Amino acid sequence: MSVSLTMWLVTIGAILVLVVMDFLTVSRKPHEVSFKEAALWSIFYIAIAVAFGVFIWVWQGSDFGTQYFAAYLVEKSLSVDNLFVFVIILAQFAVPSIYHQRVLLVGVVLALVLRAIFIAIGAAALAAFSFTFVIFGAILIWTGVQLFRHRDADPEPKDNFVVKTVRRWYPVTPDYHDTKLFVRIDGKRMITPLMLVMVAIASTDLLFALDSIPATFGVTQEPYLVFTANAAALLGLRALYFLLKGLLSKLIYLSMGLAIILVFIGFKLILTFAHEVNNDIPKIPTVFSLGVIAAILIIVTIASWIKVRKDPSATAHAGTVTKPKAADGEKAD
Repeated sequence: MSVSLTMWLVTIGAILVLVVMDFLTVSRKPHEVSFKEAALWSIFYIAIAVAFGVFIWVWQGSDFGTQYFAAYLVEKSLSVDNLFVFVIILAQFAVPSIYHQRVLLVGVVLALVLRAIFIAIGAAALAAFSFTFVIFGAILIWTGVQLFRHRDADPEPKDNFVVKTVRRWYPVTPDYHDTKLFVRIDGKRMITPLMLVMVAIASTDLLFALDSIPATFGVTQEPYLVFTANAAALLGLRALYFLLKGLLSKLIYLSMGLAIILVFIGFKLILTFAHEVNNDIPKIPTVFSLGVIAAILIIVTIASWIKVRKDPSATAHAGTVTKPKAADGEKAD
């Protein structure tokens, strides 16, 4: 796939316009987000993502169009798991609801920057060393297995190493000060809890990038498609949060489904490398991958709905790739 520098610049410019539009029209004045507002913004960003996919289909052909939609579906499904963690972060730090939009927008911008860096590194590594497919595949398989093992656990943002380090370096105010990140009290410069939230979001974005970028490269090796699929999924993340935050706790089997998807894409990457070494070994077609991912998400959603109907007290968990800390008097698995 040949993409000119001009096309890259136009694409990045369009993304920046959408981000600035969000900051100016949505979060300039902190407010509670209604379901209607969230739904309209979600429809807007999904429409943009689909329209761009149709553009790719017409511009570059059905193969690249399919790759884009597969990458977008992977990123969109993984972004729902992001939302689980964002809900936990916002709750643990008791962020006032009127500031949720600003926090999420900053999180989206940080994620875009971090993922652009990882995509550039990943594309260069794949171009230079085809064995990178195996490394990416192993990362995804390990992550998927760990997520499956700890699918009923939740991360602890306040135990985040980066957050704890920042706490040691800077004094933190007990209360929020509107949207300020730094304040001066009695002549002493301090950070606000909102700054800690931003740090937690940024470090979480970094961890998600380590998983999502190899996963997206698993369905397409085109850096332009990986980047645009990531951007399309991330730009709609804020609206999706407000649309789904009341339903996230009902997606009981989401973490299990995402774990299976990660393992599947991991094996797909390893088979891609094996095919390059020996053409007699078949690759997994992108259309088949798209069907498998969509099927898993549909099954997970239906199974979660059935589970909640049978047991209304059942609650979903974000899952974690590390062993959760044992509660008092309990022993971790």
